[in-house]
Amino acid sequence: MAVRTEEMRYDSRDRETKLYAKKWIPEGEPKAILQIVHGMSEAIERYDEYATWMAERGIMVIGNDHLGHGKSKTENGTWGYFCKRDPATVLVRDVHRLKKIVQEEHPGVPIVIMGHSMGAIIAREYISRYGTGISGAILQATGMQNMNTVRTAKVLAKIIGTFCGDRHRSALINGIVFGHYNDRIPKPCAASAWLSHNEENIKKYENDPAYGFTFTINGFLTLGELIRRTQDEDDMYNIPKRLPILLACGKEDPTGGYGKGIEELYENYKNVCHIEDVTLKLYDGMRHEIHNETDRQQVYEDEYAFIMRVIGQ
Repeated sequence: MAVRTEEMRYDSRDRETKLYAKKWIPEGEPKAILQIVHGMSEAIERYDEYATWMAERGIMVIGNDHLGHGKSKTENGTWGYFCKRDPATVLVRDVHRLKKIVQEEHPGVPIVIMGHSMGAIIAREYISRYGTGISGAILQATGMQNMNTVRTAKVLAKIIGTFCGDRHRSALINGIVFGHYNDRIPKPCAASAWLSHNEENIKKYENDPAYGFTFTINGFLTLGELIRRTQDEDDMYNIPKRLPILLACGKEDPTGGYGKGIEELYENYKNVCHIEDVTLKLYDGMRHEIHNETDRQQVYEDEYAFIMRVIGQ
């Protein structure tokens, strides 16, 4: 099936920025709409292969570049800086605004949200706020985090920000968050080797200034606040009990606790929050970016099958 792409701009909830968004459009009326929420220090363009594969099978794919990322970064903006006022809420509302735009263009077409890594944290907060308006959620490369570590990083970030400003990039904070991610990899090919076994993917990531940048103090504080919100019991209880959720993670992914963090999230959703339809997929031999791994075809097929199931096809 032929696929065409379209680019668009829409207003961020920061009331200043025109966000960049992209669509992958199949021939004819789509079976479903898959909205991608991308991860930290990357952009929606990195999902082109995944999005094209889905669109070839009749699923329209959309996604935006977050504030401070990709083509949403303004000319005088800063990589990894979101906005001054309540960025954790703004990011979620930016996702919701794009969802409403595409929903108005395709009334009645079911929408599934897919968040990866930081995008999965945004999506977790999204489904607690707006989960009744979608047909399913795919949460990749996420899990329950150690809140003591999160709180420590936030306190340090606030102190550093007081003296250096919220656009400062702290090697100390970055080291606390990412410093041990390559520990289980013998002879890593690069600092970002933990992303995947796919060395071509790693090379592209390392060589593009739009990817892999160190977050600002503002960025890390926003990430910490999103984690705090999504791990709050009341927040998790707000997720609709009948919303189908697919949790997907590589067993070699440090952000998912090498499987343990996402298993804990699964147990919380299933047995504490009593969400009725939660599926856990753990992939042997895969690292963080399961959709970019050398054997990513299996991930594509599993996520496509999930979408088809929740929309009743």
